Amino acid sequence: MLDIDNFKRINDTYGHLIGDQILRELSNEISQTVRKIDIPARYGGEEFIVILPETTKEDAVIIAERLRINISKIKVKAKDDIYISPTTSIGVCQYPMDGEEAKTLINSADTALYHSKHNGKNVVSIFSESGCSLIPREEDKAE
Repeated sequence: MLDIDNFKRINDTYGHLIGDQILRELSNEISQTVRKIDIPARYGGEEFIVILPETTKEDAVIIAERLRINISKIKVKAKDDIYISPTTSIGVCQYPMDGEEAKTLINSADTALYHSKHNGKNVVSIFSESGCSLIPREEDKAE
């Protein structure tokens, strides 16, 4: 599950047409980044879910990090010489370990997503019953 960081502020500052453009660009990037067997969907507002069949949690983290990086490279012209590059907070969980029913699985992903939101945004978190964990960002590993 992923959520666009500070999306309300983007809409309030630049207007809903710019927000809509960001949603379209982000949707396109998700579709281009995931595999043909994956199922991306808009969950609501600025939240999206990507179902990754036959994927381990470790591989899902790799795909989530790739999504996070690719989305941050989007540039939407807001006005004149102002461009917006959205960032996302992402939560990863795995069926059936983190939930056997859809509602439980969504709650697990949402818990990990909010862990990302509350720990700096623009990061991926992985769900665990014992507590969510932040995944080190690729750009932070290089430093």
